[in-house]
Amino acid sequence: MSNRVVGLLAWVVMAGLAWPAAGQYDGPPDGFDRKRDGIARGKLETVEYDSQTVGIRRKATVYTPPGYSADKKYPVLYLLHGIGGDETEWRRGGAPDVILDNLFADGQAVPMVVVMPNGRASKDLTARDPIPKQSPAFALFEQELLGDLIPFVEKAYSVKADRENRAVAGLSMGGGQALNFGLGNLDTFAWVGGFSSAPNTKPPAELVKDPADATRRLKLLYVACGDQDRLSRISEGVHKMLDENKVPHVYRVIPGGGHDFKVWRSDLYTFTRLAFREPGQEKAPPAKKVDAPPAKKAAEAAADDGKPAATTVGPSGYPRVHADGRVTFRLRAPDARKVQVFTNYGLGAGGPWDMTKGDDGVWSLTSPPVVPGFHYYELIVDGARVNDPGSDSFFGTGKPTSGVEVPEKGVDFYLPKDVPHGEVRSRWYPSKVTGQTRHILVYTPPGYDADRDKRYPVLYLQHGGGEDETGWVRQGHANFILDNLIAEGKAAPMVVVMEKGYAARAGAAPEPKGRGFNFTAFEDVVVKDLIPLVDSTYRTVADREHRAIAGLSMGGAQAMQIGLGHLDTFSAVAAFSGAGKVDPKTAYGGVFADPKAFDQKLDLLYLHSGTVGLDAGIHRGAKALAEMLEKGGSKNVVFRDLPGQGHEWQTWRYALHDFAPRLFRPKK
Repeated sequence: MSNRVVGLLAWVVMAGLAWPAAGQYDGPPDGFDRKRDGIARGKLETVEYDSQTVGIRRKATVYTPPGYSADKKYPVLYLLHGIGGDETEWRRGGAPDVILDNLFADGQAVPMVVVMPNGRASKDLTARDPIPKQSPAFALFEQELLGDLIPFVEKAYSVKADRENRAVAGLSMGGGQALNFGLGNLDTFAWVGGFSSAPNTKPPAELVKDPADATRRLKLLYVACGDQDRLSRISEGVHKMLDENKVPHVYRVIPGGGHDFKVWRSDLYTFTRLAFREPGQEKAPPAKKVDAPPAKKAAEAAADDGKPAATTVGPSGYPRVHADGRVTFRLRAPDARKVQVFTNYGLGAGGPWDMTKGDDGVWSLTSPPVVPGFHYYELIVDGARVNDPGSDSFFGTGKPTSGVEVPEKGVDFYLPKDVPHGEVRSRWYPSKVTGQTRHILVYTPPGYDADRDKRYPVLYLQHGGGEDETGWVRQGHANFILDNLIAEGKAAPMVVVMEKGYAARAGAAPEPKGRGFNFTAFEDVVVKDLIPLVDSTYRTVADREHRAIAGLSMGGAQAMQIGLGHLDTFSAVAAFSGAGKVDPKTAYGGVFADPKAFDQKLDLLYLHSGTVGLDAGIHRGAKALAEMLEKGGSKNVVFRDLPGQGHEWQTWRYALHDFAPRLFRPKK
């Protein structure tokens, strides 16, 4: 009987997408672990690194994929051996280079660096020593892995240094280590695999301290063993605990499988096919036939299941978005020599993407699956960056820029629904601070004009750098988010004011849009010009208890500066991807120095960010600030994040959706 996935396949559900259902994986094909001719090969090498934990130089085997280049960043898998092995065990018995070379040649795995260390953190212990003597060294390896090996790898190799691009897996003793270290360090690893895990695995109840947090943060938790393995009870116990606590995971039982490399090679094949992929990406796209022009064939295949994006305009119907998140772009430019999709604004990695010219002069490209949400992009035509005539443009990179909306499956909180809608009103007003006429957008909630006696609280909501006052409506759909929350009774009806966050004082040189902004000048605009205008023009409750300020990125920093600097004006402050590392004793005039006293000054400090890319550092700073305040006794700070998302509008939509219901509620 061939190795076959049986038992439970409870796949992690993220970003509205689901991993494949049970039965789609039938184990590796014949020859998956045999060398093939005519394919590119990766490289295996032995390296040495300084172990401060042990006090000596230690060895590891490192595999780099075919075509490894310092110009590209790769995810990393830390692959651990068993009780009788060392850094050479996988190389000797597991054929990791062969398995991965074959997978990469078939487009079945994301190219990755694989690090195979000696998991026995000791100066002189070997596999020949008694197991009780070795056990402490295997436990100590956690410290060495986190403190010595990972920093070495991230300095010596061109790898991505964030949790979403780090995996840990292992066999037997190494499987136990992988589960212990991975589940115990979710700040470091998002992908965890235990192959035939040994009794060094922590008791199931100790492995996952917070099931909800593990569910939220894990990209993949893979637990596997053979049904003839004498240690199968370990994996089965872990699976039962995860199942009882509703922690999504893969539980794979291999019929006839023992405690040997036949099973572990199969596990390595399955685990690496899934690692560093979003759901739905585990299979390569079908190979194209060679009897048709590649561009035409790709476009035809894409059109079969793609739909015009919500941001697509004009008769062409492109860009089109596919069910798995791929996006097909088209441009008619028969005289162009080279056309690319410029992705550096957040559309995707590995760009710019080259488009292919068809016989009809139409250039086309179908991208890899794109993270759901709104993304800016441009086309590069013979070196010139231009907007896509097939897509709507949005003020977002210091100028109007093309944008594409990739829907998140099952998520509609920011879409227009059949509910009462508020209005977004445009108003110009004179600013004494700048000596100029300024523009704002104002959201008034449903029913605002029906009851002329009712007054409303106000949220001042700021955009990010390079964007303007239109961003929260056009890119962020803030009006629909509020409409839906209010209709559901989850948020208080409120007025939302969106200003352009750039200002220069009257007589000063104007600041360029998107850079060089003057926070102090804008602070005066908000406090001296804007708030008086809003309170005199709209039916507001004009006191601090009914006034909040929030923003994203640059706007988050502005909200922190303005809100915390005017605690007599605002009762709530929020920064979405906008609160970095601060000195709590001195920042913002020392307002954080006494956390309990801080609660008397501010009803709510809300901090939110993604966890990857630019948001990785912001996330660390915001989390540290929130933890400091909470440990000091503050009850009025809330920290939230969106794992796997970066400095993107999707992150900020989620932030507003979570923040708005917390505002203007009766105090308990």
